[in-house]
Amino acid sequence: MPRFALAIPAWAWLAIFFVAPVAMVVWFSFGYKPGIFGTHANDVLSFDRYLEALSPTFFSTFLNTLWIGLAGTALCLLIGLPVAYWMAVKAPPSRRGLLIALVLVPFWTNFLVRTIGWQVILAPEGWLSTLLQDVGLIGGPLDILYTRSAVLIGVVYNYLPLMILPLFVAFDRVGTPVREASKDLGAGRWRTFLRVTLPLARPGVIAGVLLVFIPLMGDYITATVLGGAKGNMVGQLVASQFQAAQNWALGSAMAVMLILVIMVTVAVGALVVWLVMLPIRSRNRLVLGDAPAAATGGDRASEAARESEEVLS
Repeated sequence: MPRFALAIPAWAWLAIFFVAPVAMVVWFSFGYKPGIFGTHANDVLSFDRYLEALSPTFFSTFLNTLWIGLAGTALCLLIGLPVAYWMAVKAPPSRRGLLIALVLVPFWTNFLVRTIGWQVILAPEGWLSTLLQDVGLIGGPLDILYTRSAVLIGVVYNYLPLMILPLFVAFDRVGTPVREASKDLGAGRWRTFLRVTLPLARPGVIAGVLLVFIPLMGDYITATVLGGAKGNMVGQLVASQFQAAQNWALGSAMAVMLILVIMVTVAVGALVVWLVMLPIRSRNRLVLGDAPAAATGGDRASEAARESEEVLS
């Protein structure tokens, strides 16, 4: 049999459980709701549902979802980066398995249950509100539940492990000898991290950002439990159109718009990162004839990092 036959089970699985459902959603988005008791009809095709999804009523929800997605992903990266680095570099190797297990503990609990747990914590009559009032940090009950801030806290908590795990693997893959070689070439700790460790861990950063941003944008459980009207997200609108309103055409159009927003945001983010890194790559590029005279400790460390990255890849 040809070699590609080994991939047939995976392609069949993706075609049945991903391509076909998404194609059905796209097809429904061009239809309409036929009466009160109907869910969808496609005898007349149009883009009216997309225009309805982009109306001011729903457009503000798209902007709110994008803001929560970007802010939540950035917070997960800022929090997960030092945690993953400490686990991979500073923590004793004998305890890394325990640390990874502790990171995975939230996944052992149902997503809805741990989100409701934050509802209890952030409630005005909850223990956190009482504690903050007792120590004098706030003058009244905690007023954060059912706001966008509560949704942001919930999504960071729920998706933080998805950022830590790929970062841990990436930092652990760099290895101690590479960092020690950078220091031997004259680079300090910060320069070693910024010019050697972090560039080599770039695949883990990209994987973590994608693993957090994409499911976060479609999350509706966290927004429903913690957000209320102020923390509304597109996932809630899609779910409500399919379940409560029974308007599958409008819900499908919203789902397709959400997919397009995610794809455009990822593409724009990749372009921005490429433009930012372009002058850095040009500055770090060494000319062979001038390398012995011009290379400093940081340049030699960067060159060693690039060579190590080629070896690792």
